[in-house]
Amino acid sequence: MKAFAALYQRLDRSTATLDKRAALVDYFRHARAHDAAWALYLLSGGKVGGARRKIAASGELRAWVSEESALPPWLVEDSYTQVGDLAETLTLLLDDPAQPAPDRPLADWIEQHLLAVANQPEAERRAAVVAGWRQLPARERLVFNKLLTGALRVGVSQRLVQQALAEWSGLDIARIAQRMLGEWVPSPGLLAQLLSAEELPQDRQQPYPFFLASPVEAAPAERLGDIAAWLLEWKWDGIRLQLLRRRGEVALWSRGEERLDGRFPEIEQAAAPLPDGCVIDGELLAWDVADNLPRAFTALQTRIQRRTPGAATLRNTPVRVLAYDLLEHDGQDLRAQPLQQRRAQLAALLGALDDPRIQLSPEVPADDWEHAAQLRDAARERGVEGLMLKRRDSVYQAGRRRGDWWKWKVDPLTIDAVLLYAQAGHGRRSTLYTDYTFGVWDGDTLVPVAKAYSGLDDKEILELDRWIRANTRERFGPVRSVRAEQVFELGFEAVNRSTRHKSGIAVRFPRILRWRRDKPAAEADLLATLQAQAR
Repeated sequence: MKAFAALYQRLDRSTATLDKRAALVDYFRHARAHDAAWALYLLSGGKVGGARRKIAASGELRAWVSEESALPPWLVEDSYTQVGDLAETLTLLLDDPAQPAPDRPLADWIEQHLLAVANQPEAERRAAVVAGWRQLPARERLVFNKLLTGALRVGVSQRLVQQALAEWSGLDIARIAQRMLGEWVPSPGLLAQLLSAEELPQDRQQPYPFFLASPVEAAPAERLGDIAAWLLEWKWDGIRLQLLRRRGEVALWSRGEERLDGRFPEIEQAAAPLPDGCVIDGELLAWDVADNLPRAFTALQTRIQRRTPGAATLRNTPVRVLAYDLLEHDGQDLRAQPLQQRRAQLAALLGALDDPRIQLSPEVPADDWEHAAQLRDAARERGVEGLMLKRRDSVYQAGRRRGDWWKWKVDPLTIDAVLLYAQAGHGRRSTLYTDYTFGVWDGDTLVPVAKAYSGLDDKEILELDRWIRANTRERFGPVRSVRAEQVFELGFEAVNRSTRHKSGIAVRFPRILRWRRDKPAAEADLLATLQAQAR
């Protein structure tokens, strides 16, 4: 545990990516294989507990630390509010042991101490947690508490972990990234398998790491050159996935590294006639067959939530895959080939399949960048988010690599909305009100329509925090309602109808664009305006 706690502290104190990577390389080089596997799992976003492996709920931890520290519950709650992080609060409220226990491997703490009591009666779980508190000094106790709360955030992305493993092992990062896709369990032999230079049987069961586009930050004509060198496609609003046809089976993998078996049986059926040994990259969309257009993303959400859709769901919400890349053909990895060559093979493959449920994503012809801009501006009318720009000679890379693939999205929709509620943030913003709820007018009533957490700079956040404290009307636990006076311009990607929200609509990806100090609340937008835009 000491080695992992030292790594956590080193990562937490560093702001430089190269320093963090060096710390990871040092740890993986010297750690026990089993400990390194758990470290890899945790730093990649894995959690020790969860709904299926209950070790300690947040309320239980606060109650147990109150008993163990002999502090009243109100003081524990107040401390948590001030600190903003439960693991840090638990660590600070407890004294160090007079005689720390001998160092114990990270894997042992997790498997033999914590997971051994998962889902057991509260008394057993409490005893295990308190035993850890009593044995560990502050630095290791903080990591122990982070394991309990699942909040092991130290500014390390999965990509950075993969870079460290590639630097240490000399293995291609794309192969490491591929082997880390999907679900895997930390084990003593995991690292050896992950870093094996030989092709493993399971390599053929995994998708390839997705190549991600970067947002266009300036006019394309100024930085991308001749438009003839670029392939333009619509930016679809669906689920990015890879369709694998290997060894007689069809598998659908989402970009979120989840295998979607059974959720879209019509796509699996359509893909069954594909030749063995092919992998297609594309977008899964809910589809309006009558208008031959994609439906709103909310329609697709009804399918995502059903692991085994019934006949009515299949009939009411048909789906299609619009394919835009071929990563493997006849068992051969095509990613190093130019996009134009891969796409030609994809077109031939889908032409032979001849099934409307899996179609080639059409190329969008444009004479020049000005023409492309006009097409982009009309994207919303087609039910798409803008344009994708892909260099015709680009290879298929892993992760977000700037230069060859760009997403040129339409400008956001905007509304002027009134601040209604505020709640304190977390971490370094735990003492400031930074989570906001906004509303628009429905007759004489302000109806909540969006929550936003980003868009203001630090100076504006401090100013608004002071205003919220001075203009609070009511308190509902951690939430404050405020005087309906402050107006903000919000940007968002789309408006969809929703039965889950009181307003009847849901906005996608809302964020604050600016504080409208010049505008009174009475001039904020109307709910009818949003309803008219809803799909």
